[in-house]
Amino acid sequence: MTALTLSTAAAPGLRADAIVIGVAKGTASRSGDLVVAPGAEAVDKAYDGRLAGILETLGASGAEGEVTKLPAPSGFKAPLVVAVGLGAEPEKDAGYDGEALRRAAGVAARTLAGSKKAAFALPLTDPADAGAIGEGVLLGAYSFDAYKDTAKDAKAKNGKAPLGEAALLGGKPRDAAYKAALARATAVSEELNRARDLINTPPNDLNPEAFAAIAQAAAKEHGIKIQVLDEKALVKGGYGGILGVGGGSASTPRLVKLSYTHSKAKKHLAFVGKGITYDSGGISLKPAGHNETMKCDMSGAAAVFAAVVAASRLGLEVNVTGWLALAENMPSGSAVRPGDVLRMYSGKTVEVLNTDAEGRLVLGDALWAASLEKPDAIVDVATLTGAMMLALGSRTFGIMANDDAFRSAVHEAAEEVGEPAWPMPLPEHLRKGMDSQVADIANMGERMGGGLVAGLFLREFVGEGITWAHLDIAGPAFNEGGPFGYTPKGGTGTAVRTLVRLAELTAAGDLG
Repeated sequence: MTALTLSTAAAPGLRADAIVIGVAKGTASRSGDLVVAPGAEAVDKAYDGRLAGILETLGASGAEGEVTKLPAPSGFKAPLVVAVGLGAEPEKDAGYDGEALRRAAGVAARTLAGSKKAAFALPLTDPADAGAIGEGVLLGAYSFDAYKDTAKDAKAKNGKAPLGEAALLGGKPRDAAYKAALARATAVSEELNRARDLINTPPNDLNPEAFAAIAQAAAKEHGIKIQVLDEKALVKGGYGGILGVGGGSASTPRLVKLSYTHSKAKKHLAFVGKGITYDSGGISLKPAGHNETMKCDMSGAAAVFAAVVAASRLGLEVNVTGWLALAENMPSGSAVRPGDVLRMYSGKTVEVLNTDAEGRLVLGDALWAASLEKPDAIVDVATLTGAMMLALGSRTFGIMANDDAFRSAVHEAAEEVGEPAWPMPLPEHLRKGMDSQVADIANMGERMGGGLVAGLFLREFVGEGITWAHLDIAGPAFNEGGPFGYTPKGGTGTAVRTLVRLAELTAAGDLG
């Protein structure tokens, strides 16, 4: 993990491999002009105030994610200046928002892979800015190289190790608020990167039992109480949804309960994560071309796991329980079949019309288990439907809820931390499509609006009177394209920061 430090040093005298500065597109009053962002004054001065013009000559426009490199001016101890685009310049006195800083820092950190140290002279006016830049650096520097041949690829990032150290210029090393901001950024980013590691791990090495073992080790390290229900315990408890989905695999399912408690907590949140460690579709086998990334179908459980550990590391004054519904969905002679009826943990029966609609089955059991503890709110996270990807694309997750105010609060929390999300409805008329002649409900309904149908199914397993939200992260959970901002190719860890923020808001008494 890249080391973060706060520095009051001036850019010219700092020994580093590079100085990172921000540039932006000018506002309406100077439309089309390139603007050097605050924090880079000393660098601009060393170029006799001509830095913007030099960068424009090199093709820089200030667009978000754009990187321009040039030799550092005479007298600097760092040999290189890296100018990264921040997008549009904010209106007067508004300041750059945290997400712009986070993305710029992420791009720079990825660009500087192989460097030992870089100084970040981005706009930094308060602890929140320091936290955003720190998060961007740690998330942008991420690489997953556990399976690379160490003899050939001893270093990550195309043969280059991640950036070793990032010094944030303009920070206050002795200020408690600044130090707390960096400590928070470190804890959240490390746990988010842990979630990315899990998502990227091949399914032959991450089955339900292995995932549960990883959770047990982390729980022991961070003082979190853990309970793991194996196949025998699931049978005894009547968890028909999880058992049905996991029945076709040689790797038996698990239900993991992680409990973080604080002596001063007044509220209790429950997070529930879909943890299908590999999804073949079961008997309703996925077509060719749709299987290759299905190791990511446990992204919801990874996000929940990471969020609970982050809450513990931050010492938040809220009780947080995480439920990881872990199973592998495989076709075999013992697999659940279309037409089978499962009796869920709640006692409701479900007619399985499509075994590839398995996530809602494992979540149904976990949601009911969470409901029995009467938490103040439940949030489930799942790579649930391709329909949500069709609706919102690959970078935005959908939010459904049984309470409009809570749905809005979750949306605001997601946007605040830089995770694009959008509130979605739960139209009552779609519920009828899941009526079954042989069971209480079917696991499929109308094809159109399939993401909303899945949300309505899940609502059936939330205890009466409990506030609940469902995050369908099917789109942004796994990035099949090139990296952007602080988001790598592969597992993204989406929803971790939203869940942590919800826990922080609840601890502060600002969420319901």
